[in-house]
Amino acid sequence: MTAGPPQGQEAARDPFFDNAKLLAMVLVVAGHAWQPLKDSRAVWAVYLFIYTFHMPVFIVLSGYFSRSFSFKPGQIKRLITGIAVPYACFETAYTLYGNAVDDRHNDISLLSPWYLTWFLIALFVWRLTAPLWLVMRWYVSLGLAIAIALLGAANEVGAALNLDRVLQFLPFFVIGLLLRPEHWQILRSTWVRIAAVPVLAGGAAMAYWAKGRMTSEWAVRSRGWGELHVAWPVGAAMTLGLLVCSLLLVAAFLACVPRRRTWFTALGAGTLYAYLLHGFVIRTAAWEGWYEPAFWHTPAGEVAVALLGVCLALVLTSLPVRRIFRPVVEPRLDKAFQNAPEQRADGGTRAG
Repeated sequence: MTAGPPQGQEAARDPFFDNAKLLAMVLVVAGHAWQPLKDSRAVWAVYLFIYTFHMPVFIVLSGYFSRSFSFKPGQIKRLITGIAVPYACFETAYTLYGNAVDDRHNDISLLSPWYLTWFLIALFVWRLTAPLWLVMRWYVSLGLAIAIALLGAANEVGAALNLDRVLQFLPFFVIGLLLRPEHWQILRSTWVRIAAVPVLAGGAAMAYWAKGRMTSEWAVRSRGWGELHVAWPVGAAMTLGLLVCSLLLVAAFLACVPRRRTWFTALGAGTLYAYLLHGFVIRTAAWEGWYEPAFWHTPAGEVAVALLGVCLALVLTSLPVRRIFRPVVEPRLDKAFQNAPEQRADGGTRAG
């Protein structure tokens, strides 16, 4: 869901980043599809494992591709058309759809993101702050971002703009901003790729062990310490420990991502489509009772749900789907803006 090259520059895309985005999006969709099956310890553990790092992957990449954001006219235009407008469209669509299908009676409010639209408003806020983090020394930026995350977790900041997540996920965006091309080369080294396997395996084992010892809400980062019934210093230790674990799993995941062009590389340009659209399918399944048959709560059913989630992610990132929904996911709106040079809103890719 990070940014991709402007039209006509697709050839300049680095297949590694598109591969990473596609694989992470598969985990996002599968994780959401598994959510109603968390009564199973195995599913709960995989859910916690995935949630510990799948959004941090996207947020680190988003930060990396926001390095050149400096409020230039073309960048502001891209920020509005690529983030703000899709947010308004899908926040409205999800609210109306929930009211119609699940009789939720929610009011349309762009200040209270619902379900998965929080990421767009978070990205909008983070990108506006990008120049601030880049003018400070790296250790000051990182330290301040971590302090803000701790304060966000320690205090009840309310539902407005989903600030809980905006603040708690901030360090990942700042880390992405601070990365340079040479840092990605470290992930290519043989020893890092070898070490990634036990790191991922250890993370999965720890998630399985954590069942009954912690709530998965820690990984979602949508609640403060008070709502999680902990106080200082336990809350601080959990927040910092989860940050370290997430970063290790992000690095391990990225180390395993193929560097070459693969059969699914082109689908990586459509991850924003899959992210914004898959919620309609997942929520419909939950609201309409599709998970009620006993089969889905067996090991075979859980695997089947995962495979269906993978297929859904691949379909929603496909070119035909992108062509249909491009007017609302990537609207051009050229007539709404003064003539300005077409620029990237960041240092790499536009939302895709």
